[in-house]
Amino acid sequence: MASGNNQENQQMGSFFVRRVEIVRSKVPNPEMILRMSNLDRQCPSHMYLLFFYERNEIPPSRMFDDLRSSLEETLSVWYPAAGRLTIVGGESAGKKLKPKFDLLCNNEGAVLVESVTTVKIPELGNLSRNNEFFEKLVSRPKNHSNISEMPLLVAQVTHFECGGFSIGIGTSHSLFDGPAALDFLRSWSANSTSTKGSRDLQNRNPVFERGRLLISTFDDRTSSPLRNTTNTKANGIEHMHQLIKQAAIDHAAAKGCSNHSSGHDKYSLQTFRISKAQLESLRKRFDENSTWSSFEVVSAHLWKARTRALGIKKQTIVCLQFAVDTRTRVVPLLPKSFAGNAYVLASVALTAGQLEEASYEDITRKIRKAKESITCDYVEAYMNALERAEAAVLPPLEELTIISDWTRIPFHEVEFLGKRVDYVSPLVAPVPYVAYLMRSPKDDGAIDVRMGLRPGTVRDFVGCSGFDAE
Repeated sequence: MASGNNQENQQMGSFFVRRVEIVRSKVPNPEMILRMSNLDRQCPSHMYLLFFYERNEIPPSRMFDDLRSSLEETLSVWYPAAGRLTIVGGESAGKKLKPKFDLLCNNEGAVLVESVTTVKIPELGNLSRNNEFFEKLVSRPKNHSNISEMPLLVAQVTHFECGGFSIGIGTSHSLFDGPAALDFLRSWSANSTSTKGSRDLQNRNPVFERGRLLISTFDDRTSSPLRNTTNTKANGIEHMHQLIKQAAIDHAAAKGCSNHSSGHDKYSLQTFRISKAQLESLRKRFDENSTWSSFEVVSAHLWKARTRALGIKKQTIVCLQFAVDTRTRVVPLLPKSFAGNAYVLASVALTAGQLEEASYEDITRKIRKAKESITCDYVEAYMNALERAEAAVLPPLEELTIISDWTRIPFHEVEFLGKRVDYVSPLVAPVPYVAYLMRSPKDDGAIDVRMGLRPGTVRDFVGCSGFDAE
């Protein structure tokens, strides 16, 4: 599927960057260090969203000026996005502290880029399909050897010959999780002069202090983690370590096996459409009186189909993990406008043979149980486990299926410059085999699944899942 798009890219028109500017907050805040939680520190890499919009009558130069001035206003409130990460460590009470990063709010600024292309948006084909040309539509910071030089927010507006435009936005995952990123984008959109007064857009004041989520970080006086008095296990971390050990043993026993690649570079980003009719067909596999959610139904089916398509041996442990928002699961509750990372991973582990033999009803029951296990004690155990873990890059694990539910995070409702989104999608994530479930902006009731697969397994996955490849 991707090869067709690659051939088209060779015939596409010119592309050039018109200007690059550093955007700082209009009203600077006092410089300060914002202490980050272990959830923030898991992945400082940038996550990218690409928005496509239809023709706009606003002149391109005015569009850029509008985006810049509204971003300046937004950064006056969302000031951490204009800051930089900073490494902290040293000694406390004579003990060495493990180096980690916090957020220096110093108004170094975000990066805003304007580019122009002679390509027309219809020439890109199906926007839900990954296209190498999309990489031109986002600005990726250079790999700085010093993390404190890396901008946390980068954005690029690209003007197409047809009059349409795209906005590619990258935010460091250390800044925001999905709900917080949506709040930020809504605030930026609401500050646009082209949008003000047209809609009552959400623009609530964000809360940056990590508060309750700091409970499991090292105490500065004792340099020891707070204790988990309930003996609750963080299965999201425990199962991950179990899979890594299993992969190391398997790799040592079968060197050169194609199923044990040494990197993430062999994944192809694919989009699959689950129509409303297909979703109802999946539900019919369950008792008609069951109350399973769409997420539970799709996750059970996707896990089983992916594991079957990869041909994983029956005795091998496989794991399904999915992100759960802890805003309403810790005590005291986090504010609704909390603007940080509040997600932990729930986890279900079985052997591939057990998964194959289990009914969909049994699998969804385990998924719901794992979700219900995310309590305040679980969150504390999870962050303590992160505190003890050594920093490492997650190796590619075929046995691990990770699902991120974006169906409740309506990025397609973000209106920039007074225009409704034609299509929005994440680009390749730091962990490419994560499956994103997204509401389709074109088809009410449908779900788009965006995930990375090895090219040789795409056909098998389509056959096992029954999903429609876009």
